Amino acid sequence: MKYIVIDGIKCEYDTERSVLEVALHNGIEIPNLCYCESLSAYGGCRLCVFENERGGVAAACTTPPRDGLTVRTNTPKIREYRRGILELMLESHNTDCAACSKSGKCRLQEYSKRYGVGSVRSAGYCREPVDDSSHSIVYDPSKCILCGKCVRMCDELQNVRAIDFMERGNDTYISCGEGYRLADSSCTGCGQCAAVCPTGALMLKSSIERLRDAIADPGKKLAVQIAPAVRIGLAEEFGLAPGRSVMGKAATALKLLGADYVYDTSMRAYQTVICEAEDFAAKRGTGTVFSSYCPAWVRHVECDYPQLLPQLSTAGSPMEVCAALIRLKHAGSGVISAAVMPCSAAKSEAERPELIKNGDRLVDIVLSTQELAEIIRENGMNFAALPETPCDGLYSQITAESECLSPILLSIDESRCIGCTRCAKACPVGAISGAAKKAHSIDAGKCIRCRICTSVCPKEAIGSTANPAVAKRVAAVNGLAEADALAERIKSGEAWYDYVEVMACPLGCPGGGGQPEACCLKRQNKTVALLELEEEYTAPAGEPVSAESVITDGDKSLFRVNYI
Repeated sequence: MKYIVIDGIKCEYDTERSVLEVALHNGIEIPNLCYCESLSAYGGCRLCVFENERGGVAAACTTPPRDGLTVRTNTPKIREYRRGILELMLESHNTDCAACSKSGKCRLQEYSKRYGVGSVRSAGYCREPVDDSSHSIVYDPSKCILCGKCVRMCDELQNVRAIDFMERGNDTYISCGEGYRLADSSCTGCGQCAAVCPTGALMLKSSIERLRDAIADPGKKLAVQIAPAVRIGLAEEFGLAPGRSVMGKAATALKLLGADYVYDTSMRAYQTVICEAEDFAAKRGTGTVFSSYCPAWVRHVECDYPQLLPQLSTAGSPMEVCAALIRLKHAGSGVISAAVMPCSAAKSEAERPELIKNGDRLVDIVLSTQELAEIIRENGMNFAALPETPCDGLYSQITAESECLSPILLSIDESRCIGCTRCAKACPVGAISGAAKKAHSIDAGKCIRCRICTSVCPKEAIGSTANPAVAKRVAAVNGLAEADALAERIKSGEAWYDYVEVMACPLGCPGGGGQPEACCLKRQNKTVALLELEEEYTAPAGEPVSAESVITDGDKSLFRVNYI
């Protein structure tokens, strides 16, 4: 095995692209601001420099590893070099850190403290106006350090290219184009740019104040739904076991904050699967049908692939379905409908005119997982110590009453499954069953394809497959660049599929733009641990109801969205 020596530690490597990757994969941190494992090397921040055997200085992120290479990353020369770089960055940076929502999590702030960089002479920061035109993202150019991670993310992984560098030299800044704002661009609101931003230049638009106002209104009731992937984000954020269900703790936290009703989105998400199956049956034979419950993907189609709009399923997203049922249950009571989502694009989705049903907007407030975690901390709650509170009964989970007719299913590869039971314990609807140390199985009549199981499986044993009863070829794609490549192959006739499921974020909903950083950047803990499958899943108590009794012919439009 090839190796390099970093600060006296022998570090083996195989496919790593750079000295920085070798160091990180061997548990050695080298300061960096422009590196991201999923993106191309840029070498812009110069913080990751090292000193080689000859005393030369080079950037670790752009230097390929060489067998036997010896480097030092923390010499007095290197520390002084980094201190100078940080001072230059801070001179052109808005240092109003106390008022910055990224304070405490800002990498620039962290490194400045580490290397003893205090007050610096301001040379003037970018005076371009703050862009808060998007419902999902806020861009503050005065906090941008030009690391380029957002530009590369939007270009390389998402293929949206909504932002890029403008001007040159000291006048350089990042923008959507001269005279254009985020709302005017092809930005999908996926939030992946904000997920990789090391400072507070790109942040999710906060809805915390709107939630506080709703709680403080004595004449209104507040109903909050929580999406399945939020539990993964909260577990990561508060240091709990990966894949552990924390829905009960989240419900407790929301009730303590002042929510009157807390609902589990996953209990109603199968209605999306039912609508999707009906829509696929109606569109079959007209070409490839594409999923529509990822709002960032829908926005991308509207901007770049308008010819595909007729091929989008009209099935509403799980958030829309649950919100419609909340409106049905609390009709005429003036309830405020809020949602906690892993997806930043859900904020824009809630504002779409198509989501006004019977005169009411389905969702009034959308919070990200990050925002819920922030509120919990602000209120001094010890999340790990909170008791479990069951979610309120809306309607019992709607499941397939006969054979599941969804064109795409999740399946477990028995040859790879080690029976760790993590997927079964993480599944929010009890669709996965099996004993410890034995291969598990998925009940298609319950599965809502939230893909939490795929994010916690340590062996990547869970994947998508076609439902042989209704489809021959299906595909599931994460990331808009991958979706674009597949769409082009379908358009050229190189590939053919009955159905394609698209999630805009490269890691799907569990890695959505509203999730904590560890979820977005592939740092989830997937350590294998054998757990006991304690009990079979039991749905929370609710009103016994079938799909037919909830959704009459006249009400079916509540759960559908036509984007044409």
